[in-house]
Formats: sequence, C-alpha cells, structure tokens
Amino acid sequence: MSAPGAAAPDLGGGAAAPEPMPARDREQGSSTQTSHRLLAYSDALLSIIATVMILPVAHTKIHPDQKLGESVQQLLLAKIAVYLMTFLIVTVAWAAHVRLFQVIEFIDDVLALLNLACMMIITFLPYTFSLMASFPEVPFGIFLFSICAVVIGLIQAVIVAYGFYHPHLLNRQIRVSENQNFYKRHILKIILRGPVLCLLAAIFSFFFIPLSYVLLGLVIIFPHLTRFVSWCKTKIVGQRDEEEEHHSLETFTFYLSEPLSKERVEAFSDGVYAIVATLLILDICEDNVPDPREVEEKFHGSLLEALSEYGPNYLAYFGSFVTIGLLWFVHHSLFLYVKKATRLMGLLNILSLAFIGGLPLAYQLTSEFAEKSHNEIEAIQISCVITFFASIFQFAIWTAALHERETLHSFARYGGKEHAFMFAKLALYPCVSLGAFFLTCLLSEFSTAIFHVMQIVIPFAFLALRIFVRISSTVIKSVLSLSRWKAVLLEEEEACLSPTETLS
Repeated sequence: MSAPGAAAPDLGGGAAAPEPMPARDREQGSSTQTSHRLLAYSDALLSIIATVMILPVAHTKIHPDQKLGESVQQLLLAKIAVYLMTFLIVTVAWAAHVRLFQVIEFIDDVLALLNLACMMIITFLPYTFSLMASFPEVPFGIFLFSICAVVIGLIQAVIVAYGFYHPHLLNRQIRVSENQNFYKRHILKIILRGPVLCLLAAIFSFFFIPLSYVLLGLVIIFPHLTRFVSWCKTKIVGQRDEEEEHHSLETFTFYLSEPLSKERVEAFSDGVYAIVATLLILDICEDNVPDPREVEEKFHGSLLEALSEYGPNYLAYFGSFVTIGLLWFVHHSLFLYVKKATRLMGLLNILSLAFIGGLPLAYQLTSEFAEKSHNEIEAIQISCVITFFASIFQFAIWTAALHERETLHSFARYGGKEHAFMFAKLALYPCVSLGAFFLTCLLSEFSTAIFHVMQIVIPFAFLALRIFVRISSTVIKSVLSLSRWKAVLLEEEEACLSPTETLS
C-alpha cells in the first residue's frame, strides 16, 4: 500500500532529503530553512530528559546495614514504576514530535521559537518526576507533571496551526493536496489525544490518585490500543468502503502504527546511550573525590592512598561503562542491517532503552561494595536483571525484523553470511547475565567474584565471537557434509548391488 501519486515522497522513512523550496515560497519567508538541525537538537534534548529520569531512583540512599530487599519494597519499587511510566510517556511525546515534523518540513523563526518553548517545558519534566517519585500519594506532583504534558501538547498544536496557516512550510505532498484540512485534523488528533488524557489525570489527581496513574498509563498504550481496536473492527465488519480506503491511502505514512524514521530512532537511541554513559562519571566526580582535610589528617597527605579507598567504585564505573558501550555496539550492529524500523521494532527499542536508562541504578548498587554492605547478592541480581532485559529486548528487535518483509538486509536473514554472527552477538549478553544471576543464587559466597569475572570476560568474548562463530559454522558444515557423503556412498553401494543381494 502506498500513498497516491507516483511522485509523492516517503514521509515515514525519513531517509530522503527534503525537496528544495520553490522560488515563490522562498520569497514568502526569507528566513525559512530545513528542519534538520532543529530535529537533531530536539532528539538530543528529549533523549537526555528521558534518561535523567533515573537520577531520583539511582540516588536513593540505602544504608549499608539496611537490607536491600526491604529497601526495594519500601523505597525503590514505587520510584522504578514511576520512572518506567514517565520514560515511556516522554518517548510518546518524542514520537508525536517525529510525526509533527513529518508534516512540517521547513521552519522559520516563529516555529523555531515555538519548538524551543516546547523543549523548555520538556526539560522541566524531571523535576516533576522527582516530586511524583518522592511523594507518590501527594496530588501536586502528578498534577504538575500532567499539566506540563498538556502545555507541551498545546504548543505542538499551535505549531500545527501555524504551519497550515503558512503552507509553504508543509511537506510537499500536503502542500499540493486538496485535503489539507483532513491532514490538519489527523495530525492534531495524534498530538492532542495524549494531552487530553493528561488533563483528565490532572483533574482526578485531587480526587482519586490511582485513576490518575491509570490515565497516564493509558497515554502509553493508547496508540497501540486504537490500532488493535481498528484491526478487530476490520476483521469483524469486513473491508472498509471506498471513501475510507481513499483516506487511508492518503494518510498512510502518518499513522502512528507505521514505521518511524530509522534515522531518528537511531539518533534518539544514541542520545540515551550517551547520556547514560555520561551520568556514571558525574557520580564519580561527585562522590569519589576525597575531602582535602580528610586526606591531610587521615592519610597524612597521601592522595593516592586516599583514592585507593574508592577502588570498588572505580571498578564498578569501568564495568558499567563497558556494559553500556557494548550494548550500544550491539544496537549499532543490529541497526546497521535494519532497512526500516516497524512499529513493533520501535516499541521493543523503547523498552530496551528504558532498561538501559536503569543502568546508573545498577552502578550505584554495585559501587556500594566499597562499604562492605550486606547487599552484594541483591545488588548483583538487580544489575543482572536490568542488563538481561535491556539486551533481551534487543534480541527481540532482531527476531521481529526476521518476521517482517523488507526490514533486514539479506546478509542478516536466515541463510545470510552474517546471520549466525548476529545471533551470537545478540544472544551473548542475555545468556551471560542470566547465567550470572543463577550462579549468584547457587554460589552466594562468590557472588562478587562472579560479577567481576562476567564484566571482564564479556569484552574478550565479543572480540573472539566472530572466530568462535566461524569455527562452529565450519564444524557444523563439516559434520553435515560428512553425513551427506555417507548417505551418497550408501546409495551408490545399493545401486551397485544386484536385486537378489539387495533383498537379502
């Protein structure tokens, strides 16, 4: 299915550069420019905001003598749940921003300033999340978060109205279309349905807080729910009439269920990985610089001896950074063979990024080894769980791509020369993290050693992975060829035998 008109550009792919503006349109707005740099800035900022949501969770203070299991139930569980919800809501806002600038292809000064106003409200979201996480039963935190989401939606609606008032800013397919009002209503519906639910959540926060959280959760699943309802309706009622089919064709690339731009998915993902890696060193700079007075009094002025006290913290930092870096490497390798990102792949990628954002929490827990706490096993198991889910969703992206047409390069498909290598690369972290989790359950006395060995071995495993895959493939092919050769010999022997000998 494709949009009518052979010359219409692919609005969903995002790979093609926008066509140059006609001279008459350039005269209408001399300051008009393409939106590439604005989109790169917005993607970077949205990825930062989504990632720093983990800070109130990661910086939850747990006393070394306090049991981590009790702390998870009392302090961390509510914060982790709110973090996952707000992270996913920010990604919904990012997806709406992607759709918005598929419609508006060019910007001027007014649109740039309106987008900056939208980004300013978005940067305030981590503070509202901190209030929600610290006071989950107080209505003001959820009210403030919901109102911010409403304001973001209203600013985006103003951007849509301004864009359609100045048609030379619109995508060419819409600019030459006779149904601009239909496009306008469609993109406004995409942008405003989330803020409407957030407005209801803000209202009900003063009466029944659980309902507010349900409404915020509905913001996340609503696009997928509407798609499911539409699918059920089509299956039950049957084919749509001609007019509906015409509209569906015309707006094909604007449905939220259609693929997002692969380039923007990669840019957003890279931003999350970069910010998570950066957060680790911020914690080192904040917590692991000794006080000059303490160095002078306790360590007799020896800075090296004072820094040796933080050895486990540095080890946790390097281990966490290696984990983040290698998970990014796997993500990069995967999307190197992805030709387009489907709706399911985008959802799985967001879920993977949500757990990637939780890695600073894993660092904070494992860095507590320096204080000789009693929580090593629980900290390691939480770290393994976070790493497992971050990597298993990457594996799920690849699995989903294998079942979709035209999503993967032929090299990475079954039978391709990179298929076995990609399978091994994507399966390494889920297998190792799951193995480390169960080993710490069985051999609790060696939990810290197991964890550090896992962190040291994995980088070398990645280096040796291609060699291992090639050797394994060669052995398997040799075994298969040998079995075929024996079968051929057996057939030749049977062919040479006389009928009497064959019967005997």
